Amino acid sequence: MAESRFTPRVFSGIQPSGGLTLGNYLGAMKRFVEMQNADDGFECVYCMVDLHAITVWQDPAALTRNTRELCAGFIAAGIDPERSILFNQSQVPEHTQLAWIFNCVARMGWMKRMTQFKDKAGKNAENASLGLFGYPALMAADILVYHATHVPVGEDQKQHLELTRDIAAKFNHDYGTNFFPLTEPVIEGAATRVMSLRDGSKKMSKSDPSDMARINMTDDPDAIAQKIRKARTDPEPLPDNEAALEERPEARNLVNIFAALSDRSVAEVLADVGGKQFSEFKPMLADLAVEQLSPISSEMARLMEQPDEIDAILARGAERAREIAAPILRDTYRIVGMVGA
Repeated sequence: MAESRFTPRVFSGIQPSGGLTLGNYLGAMKRFVEMQNADDGFECVYCMVDLHAITVWQDPAALTRNTRELCAGFIAAGIDPERSILFNQSQVPEHTQLAWIFNCVARMGWMKRMTQFKDKAGKNAENASLGLFGYPALMAADILVYHATHVPVGEDQKQHLELTRDIAAKFNHDYGTNFFPLTEPVIEGAATRVMSLRDGSKKMSKSDPSDMARINMTDDPDAIAQKIRKARTDPEPLPDNEAALEERPEARNLVNIFAALSDRSVAEVLADVGGKQFSEFKPMLADLAVEQLSPISSEMARLMEQPDEIDAILARGAERAREIAAPILRDTYRIVGMVGA
């Protein structure tokens, strides 16, 4: 497929399920800002995927607050709502309209292979919502309703993007067209997967019972510094090469975080800190984290005191998103053969 016929466009979304962490920032938001500010001509579309959030029960008041907090996080991290399109998914009905078409393209066997459904449903799969089972088709619609050519994803979402490509390819084949792009994943960066500060083998998560396991984007400078100083480590000094970090998950995690916050490679960081004890390295990381994260948490707090401002930004973003999505959905309906499209 010749991708050149499609406008270079990035799409990505985050669920507004509350509790933004350093993992969300380094694994997603920081990369979104870099793509927005790049000179390669990408149009950026960023979404709070509130329809995905309700595949499991959400308290309505909490969902409202979490959606606004996530929007505040995007803006505080550096997303400019004038340069990028920023909105919440439920305000753009084309997402769900295209998702139904894709429900009829995707195969049950494809959905059953999705490992995230198995992880989230666990042993109680029969009581999981139909939305949780079918949400990869909605994710495909989220992406393809904008003809997005690139999606920044973590490793845990790569399977869903592969499904998006399968759905696009099957639609194109079934209808003898070249309408949808085969979207490319963008997986890069030193800390695309930030791990727990208490267990370097587990992903940093807002659901971890220990608040000391994560850095929240709403933490104040003292909390950030304290959590880093108390992060689990091993007794050995830091190595001077990446290979030596392979069997040291906690050390690797902290070095990755330092590299991502300082916009340097892991090799460059180790060239400076190799041989240092953690008693010397942790204060360096704490100072860097406070310097980088405190302005973000302060701006988030300011924006959360102005909910009308946030709502207006989301409404304008939804209008701009629909300007792209509506013609693509209309053409999809026409290709399928729906009267009036």
